[in-house]
Amino acid sequence: MENKFLDAMMFRHACKEFDDSKKISENDFNNILEIGRLSPSSFGFEPWKFLVIQNKNLRDKLKEFTWGAQGTLPTASHYVIILARKKSSMIYNSEYIDHVMKDTHKLPQDAIEMRRGFYEKFQKEDFNLLQNDRAMFDWASKQTYIAMANMMSGAAYMGIDSCPIEGFDAKKAEEFLKNELKIDTNEFGLSVMVAFGYRKNEQKEKTRQSLSEIVINY
Repeated sequence: MENKFLDAMMFRHACKEFDDSKKISENDFNNILEIGRLSPSSFGFEPWKFLVIQNKNLRDKLKEFTWGAQGTLPTASHYVIILARKKSSMIYNSEYIDHVMKDTHKLPQDAIEMRRGFYEKFQKEDFNLLQNDRAMFDWASKQTYIAMANMMSGAAYMGIDSCPIEGFDAKKAEEFLKNELKIDTNEFGLSVMVAFGYRKNEQKEKTRQSLSEIVINY
């Protein structure tokens, strides 16, 4: 039986250069963003923000310190910076966590206090996330990769190419967020970037290890 999702995974590759004459429709790109929005996160606290960078001047400035996107920044139909929340808003007693439980999850107060207790124990004991600010940011960043992977897979299902990008100078990225995009860098940090568009060149044959090399059955 044909598996359209597996076909999409075979189609997907890290597209290093796009055909800049082809643009993703507004409807298709909104669907990609919606796939990101609907992605799972720990406790359902959605520690992400998606910045869509279409302004050429901003892309040119990004290109100066994003060595992993030299071919994609100038040619991508759409370019997304994914932010992860830092300790100030992800800690168990923050205003942001209260807001999500109350206004997004619409939990009654007793359920809020019970979930906060589980979350506090998780952060303090289970994952030891309060040891330093980087531990909390890295934990939040791991979750943003779930959203990004879903967005790329969803795009592939629609016949749209993508490229995940980690190749950037983190310090300069923080300055860019603060000075150019007016992001509160005490609350957010740059986790990863992803470019979307349509391939300029045919992809090479996909290569992966076999299932027998990566799967252990017990």
